[in-house]
Amino acid sequence: MELLTTNNVWMMICTALVFFMHLGFAFLEIGLTRQKNTLNILFKNIFIITIGLLLYCLVGFNLMYPGFAEGALGVVGFAGFGLEAPLIDGVLDLAYNEGYTYWTDFLFQGMFAATAATIVSGAVAERMKIGPFMIFTVIYVGVIYPIAGSWKWGGGFLDNLETPFYDFAGSTLVHSVGGWAALVAVCLLGARIGKFKNGILQAIPGHNIPLATAGVLILWLGWFGFNGGSVLSADPSLTSLTLVTTCLAAASGGVVAAIVSFLKFKNLDLTMFLNGILGGLVGITAGADQMSPTDAILIGAIAGAIIVFAVSLIDKLKLDDPVGAIAVHLVCGIWGTLAVGIFGNLAGLDQFLSQLIGVGSYAAICIVSSFVIIYTLKKTVGIRVSEKEELEGLDAHEHGMSAYSDFRMNEH
Repeated sequence: MELLTTNNVWMMICTALVFFMHLGFAFLEIGLTRQKNTLNILFKNIFIITIGLLLYCLVGFNLMYPGFAEGALGVVGFAGFGLEAPLIDGVLDLAYNEGYTYWTDFLFQGMFAATAATIVSGAVAERMKIGPFMIFTVIYVGVIYPIAGSWKWGGGFLDNLETPFYDFAGSTLVHSVGGWAALVAVCLLGARIGKFKNGILQAIPGHNIPLATAGVLILWLGWFGFNGGSVLSADPSLTSLTLVTTCLAAASGGVVAAIVSFLKFKNLDLTMFLNGILGGLVGITAGADQMSPTDAILIGAIAGAIIVFAVSLIDKLKLDDPVGAIAVHLVCGIWGTLAVGIFGNLAGLDQFLSQLIGVGSYAAICIVSSFVIIYTLKKTVGIRVSEKEELEGLDAHEHGMSAYSDFRMNEH
């Protein structure tokens, strides 16, 4: 009982840290975008976490952990609507899991569920209608994410490969799931007005870089819960190693991104530094419990370099991602997933091939499902605001107010 209590308290602390990450995402997104769209972004972030928890309670948790029957294909299962804790004589069964109770399990996993839509929110910022985005969030978080998650974490087919696909805390299951949808959404939406003039890239600077910096530091702190909680217990050895590898990857990702960016663009770009930190965090997430400190530094460093070139490639393809979500969450998510087969305790050809199968499987479900949802919305209700609304700001037109009392349109 004492061990269960210790484990459960640690898991609840980690749940709180992952919840805190949503503030980090909000700060990062509003800091890297323009002042006239601040309230719109905050509204989306609040909607995501609130509706995400409700949907995960009603359907998501039991879609993600359906208890696949022996011999099942392990693709889709459903254990029923709502939550039903295991009871013995009317009392919560504390033998549900040696690391935490049923209720803690639900809440910790529920915090992960909303993150996928948050990734999309940043990529489509400043030009997507709020209504269609909310509809997309309900379907993607309520149905697609938990089904995809069941393939590995719910004991589905990827967990039952001869060499099981491995994703410790979600480089693919969380970050790439959001990243693929972000890529599809950006392609269907088009770039912001003024982003590309006569085919030439134009910088659209964010209005509050200090706020974006605070957001990244909050996210880094939240990752202590994201990865540390994925140990699923308070095991002192594994938990402390996971936190060390997580921090080292973040540090090396930031430093290398800053160096590579300086060599490529001849300036010390803070936003690239910040995205390098996030890239390192996403990259280590798939195998944080399997890596040595040196492995973690290498994985983070490669992720940091990838960020710089991925951002440049996305710009060359004339895709407009205001916060760098695709480079950070999709590209580095893929890298981190494949890195499990290259570095650490699981390194080997068989594991690498399983990681490839996992990446391909998630690409398929996420690209197809997000395209069907967003394309249908585009052809029915429309997904992009009018030119007038975009130029004057979504805050005024979609919310009827400004995030800042001293806002002046002609200044921004």
